[in-house]
Amino acid sequence: MRLSPDRPRLPSSDDEGLDRMFLHGIEVHGRHGVFDFERRAGQRFVVDVDWWLATGAAVASDRLDATLCYKRLHDRVVAIIAGEPWSLIETLADALVRTLLAEFAAIEIVRVTVHKPDAPIGGTFADVGITMTRRRPIDRDGAG
Repeated sequence: MRLSPDRPRLPSSDDEGLDRMFLHGIEVHGRHGVFDFERRAGQRFVVDVDWWLATGAAVASDRLDATLCYKRLHDRVVAIIAGEPWSLIETLADALVRTLLAEFAAIEIVRVTVHKPDAPIGGTFADVGITMTRRRPIDRDGAG
């Protein structure tokens, strides 16, 4: 069965206790692409981020410092898209998932979709992009 980007894979039963948060439609001007004109002029990129985390402490305390601040996540995504250019959206998506897992300890699973709606394809299309899902590695001691 093929899953569309708007139907994220739910965590398995091993992930019991994780909840999904999301921030969709982050629109940023970036200079990613294989053509010189894409690097010079840049174009619009739209990113959707879904992440799974334990929210029990946040629910119990109703405190921002007990959860992930999605403003911080937004700002980090924007900085990456507006920053160093890559040729491929695959590389951009990988940079996003790696950074989010490295910098946001609460995230156990992250899914990033990079849309390149103005890609120079030369024909009519609704969207082109990549969806990448990664899970935080579990260390050999099982500590996470």
